[in-house]
Amino acid sequence: MDIRFLGHSAFALEHGGKTVLIDPFLTGNPKGAASADDVAADAILLTHGHADHIGDAVGIAKRTGAPVVAIVEIARELGEEGVDVRDPNLGGTVDLDWFSARLTPAWHTSTTPKGTVNTPAGLVIEIGDKRIYHLGDTALFSDLALPKRRGHLDVALMCIGGHYTMDRFDAVVAAELVGADQIIPCHYDTFPPIETDAQAFKTDVQNAGYAEVVVLAPGDTHTP
Repeated sequence: MDIRFLGHSAFALEHGGKTVLIDPFLTGNPKGAASADDVAADAILLTHGHADHIGDAVGIAKRTGAPVVAIVEIARELGEEGVDVRDPNLGGTVDLDWFSARLTPAWHTSTTPKGTVNTPAGLVIEIGDKRIYHLGDTALFSDLALPKRRGHLDVALMCIGGHYTMDRFDAVVAAELVGADQIIPCHYDTFPPIETDAQAFKTDVQNAGYAEVVVLAPGDTHTP
């Protein structure tokens, strides 16, 4: 299973010839590493409805036929645009046979560009023999320790940029709570308010013995 970082909080998880896209903010993304017109997708997952996360989801879904998995309020909005959707709420799991995704709490806000208020989420994704936890946009809070109680976490995709989410210092604490083997930082350096030092985050986490940190440039691929 390969994890490709597409910039900001967007990732492509590739396994067995299929691709899961997460938060596909590509058009207008200064760090975007793929074109919305070309990226592959067999499923699209959204953590929440802010424009820098919902991104190109509708266009990609219509082009590829990929279903979009999003919390119920976002799913209803996208469904009205003719998109195939799955509509779990927090705690719910969507199983598409070749992968599954469970929504977990994230401490943030969320309103879509069309004004639909909704609840942000994290995603626990099982694909191949790996379990990946995308924290979504979140502040540091103690429930980040709970997903590992359901099963071992191989990789956490973790926001570190500060201002709109937790910063790299709170993210070190989050790394301990989450308990994943590896952490890939995201949601940093896209815009000036969220510029930070990812290598310093890596040093702090690894010196504390919490996890291995893999810093990816947009477009890079990692195989856990």
